This record gives sequence, C-alpha cells and structure tokens, in this order.
Amino acid sequence: MTHAVEPMLPALDRGSGVPVLRQLYLGLRGAILAGALPPGARLPPSRGLALQMGVARNTVVAAYEQLLAEGFIEGRVGAGSFVSRDLPESPEAPPPTPPPAIPPRAAPDAPAPDELSTRPCNTGRTGWDDRSQRVWRSLTLRRLAVPDPAIFGYGDPQGSRALREAIARYLRAARAVRCDPDQVMVTAGAQQAISLVLRVLLRPGDAVWVEDPCYPALRAALAAAGARLVPVPVDAQGMEVAAGIAAAPAARLAYVTPSSQYPLGVVLSMARRLELLAWARRAGAWLLEDDYDSEFRYAGRPLASLQGIDEAGRVIYVGTFSKVLFPGLRLGYAVLPPELLEPVRAARLLTDWHPAALAEGVVTDFLEEGHFAQHLRRMRLQYRAARDALVAALREHLPEALEADPPDQGLKLVARLRGGRGDVAVAEAAAARGVVARPVSPMFLAAPPVQGLMLGFSGHAPAALRAAARALAGAMRG
Repeated sequence: MTHAVEPMLPALDRGSGVPVLRQLYLGLRGAILAGALPPGARLPPSRGLALQMGVARNTVVAAYEQLLAEGFIEGRVGAGSFVSRDLPESPEAPPPTPPPAIPPRAAPDAPAPDELSTRPCNTGRTGWDDRSQRVWRSLTLRRLAVPDPAIFGYGDPQGSRALREAIARYLRAARAVRCDPDQVMVTAGAQQAISLVLRVLLRPGDAVWVEDPCYPALRAALAAAGARLVPVPVDAQGMEVAAGIAAAPAARLAYVTPSSQYPLGVVLSMARRLELLAWARRAGAWLLEDDYDSEFRYAGRPLASLQGIDEAGRVIYVGTFSKVLFPGLRLGYAVLPPELLEPVRAARLLTDWHPAALAEGVVTDFLEEGHFAQHLRRMRLQYRAARDALVAALREHLPEALEADPPDQGLKLVARLRGGRGDVAVAEAAAARGVVARPVSPMFLAAPPVQGLMLGFSGHAPAALRAAARALAGAMRG
C-alpha cells in the first residue's frame, strides 16, 4: 500500500553559498532519514515540486536522480518516484544530545613491490597527464621560490591547517562528509590512518567485523593488532549486516568499503547502511569507512558517504590521495569523531610526527586553485576509456572463459572464471606472460570463494590492456 504523504518542503537559503541542488537533495534526504517521508511514500512530481520551490525542474530531477542512485527512492514507470521500501519503516532516532565538543589539544594499501611496476592490469596505478604534470611542477617551483618557513621545521601532527581546511571543504562538497578541519588528520596514506585508528581502538582479542572477501592489507593490520576477525558475507547489496550481528553483536569495530566493496566492487545499499549505523549506535561500536576510490564513478554522481548520514558520530572516515593523484605522494587523511582525535593525535606522535610540509603545500594549492577538480574530470574520462577497452577485449578473446562486466565505479574489475577453472593457477599462468591478474579466492575468509581475477585498468593505455587480454587468453589456453 502506497503512503500518501505531503512532505515538509526543505527551506532554501539562496544567500548561503550552498548550491540550491545540494540544499534540495539534503532536505529530501533528511526527511527520509527522519521518517517524515516513510518507505513507500510518493514524492511530488518533479514539475510540481519545482513550481512550489521556485527552482528549475532540472534541479529537482537531478536531486531525485541522486536519491535514486543512493537507494533512498525508487522509480516506477508511469507512477512516479517513491521512497524505497527497502528502508526501515521507523529509523532509530539519533541520540538527543549533540556530539561532544572537540577536546583541547594536549602537548606534544601496504602495496607489494610489484605494485609499482608497469605490467598491464596491475592495480594501484594512476594516470598523470601532461597538464597535471605541468601544473604540479609549477606549484612546486612556486613553493620553493619563496619557501614557507614551515618547510624547514617540525609541523603539526594533524597536518597543516591550510590543507585540513581544503580537505574538509572538498569532502563536504563532494562526499557529503560532516567534518570540521579540526577533525581532519593528514596521514602518510590511508594505510597509516587505518593503522593509527586500530592502535587506539583495539585491544588483543577484540572482535572486528570484516567484509568477506576482504582487503588483504587490512587483514594483516588487524592481525598485527591482535584483533579477532569476524568474517561477514557480502552479497549484491554489500555487507550482510544481519549476519554480522548474529556472529558478534558486541563487536568493537566494523571495517567496511561501502562505495566500492574491495574486491567485488558492489555498493552497500542504503537499507544496509542504515542497518549498520543502527547497530553501531546500539552496540557502542565504531565503523571504519574506507572510501578509497569513490571519486571514480562512471554512471551518475558519486554516492554520498556513510559518514554523512551518521547522526551519532560512530563513523571514522578514511580517504587517500594515492588513488586520485599518485601513490608516491603518500598522503591520506582520516576524519575522526571528536572523542578519538586526541588519542589518534598522540599515536601519530609516536610514528613519523607529521606529514611532509612541501608536499602538503603543493596539494593545498592543487585543491584550492581548482586543479584537482579538473584533474579528476580528465582522469574519469581516461579511466572510462581504459575500462571499456579492457572489457571489450576480454569479451572478444575470452567469451567462454570468463564473465567481465564494466563496473560503474572504481579502478579495477573482477572477471569471474567459468568452466571450473581455479583463479590461482590462471593468475600464475598470466604472470608468466607478463600480465598481473590477482586471484580473488584467497581474499575470502569463510564464505564460499569466488573464482575470479582482479584486473586493474587505471593508469594503463588501452592498447596495453588489449594486448594483456590477448596474453591472458593465451595463458588460459595453456
């Protein structure tokens, strides 16, 4: 039965500097999360809502498309748009008290070596075109021409204030992350951010949910922390939260890759996101959101972050510049709930003290002067072309041996093997022909493993990927 609901329209502040589209989207999303628009409720037609709000119809259509992409609403041909029935009927209300204030400061993906190789289909590679290279060189020389005194001294363990402000602005606009610059910690890549968080949160024996299959480097970091891994199966909607609750309802932490599950690439559905957040609130658990390559989405707008819909402050958000600029930069970041900021800051002081000041300055300029957004747009086009070339070549040369579909997001694809072939043996045969095809089955912990190959397409020329597909076909023929 469809609910007939007259929604409370979001107020638009045209002088706020926030785009009207963004305000409308956030207002409708907030009404859904608060239950004012319950599951099954029909949204106003786009034309009618545009007239009521005094905005262009295209603005309403774009807001609806974003909500549709994120699973908040569903479209029915000839009937209109409705709040998704997969969402909980009565979402749990957030805690009535606001998050604690940021406390005063106290005193003072590890890749294997061959990740750096240029072999085709290797993962972890990025594109870096002539335009970005010229800009990067210019910004670096400008920083060195009139050097900031900070370059020659010790810096802030959280990272420079200017870079943290730039990161916070970017994340609020692009990923709907709720953050203040004081919550941002700049790290030596996402792996250090994750390591610091684990060091602060976990004690030996603590239960931690991990996706099954899971990112191998994360498993190694958890093992080093003495955690008890709780494998949680992954299906087409992402992590099966109910299975995690059944296995370890009082787990200390859950690690999740909601925008593009590693390695399968599925997106965590909105129903599962809300279910996961509700469990974290009830259990007093933490959620570690690894948003490692969300910038590269090829169908629609990038999905909003899990942290952005967390009202209780239970999500730790981790991102990296390694996938969007280049791995050798070694800059990542974490957005920390206020109560974790000081402990993680203290842990950082025990490692490398602070990020490299020159690199921080160049990245700040790259972000603030608009070069980053332009670089992302060019790389999306480049990676889409590489993805399409690889998929077409695999379908041409290996139509019966594997199933390869173009992913909507990310920098890699998983090609599932057919005919009972084992992915480890195929990967070894491919390596002998110079192709990096990472087997997926060893990434499973308890769930029945998928026999598939993880193939990277970012940072590789289409011609090299087509040649790799031919070489892979030769390897599988024996």
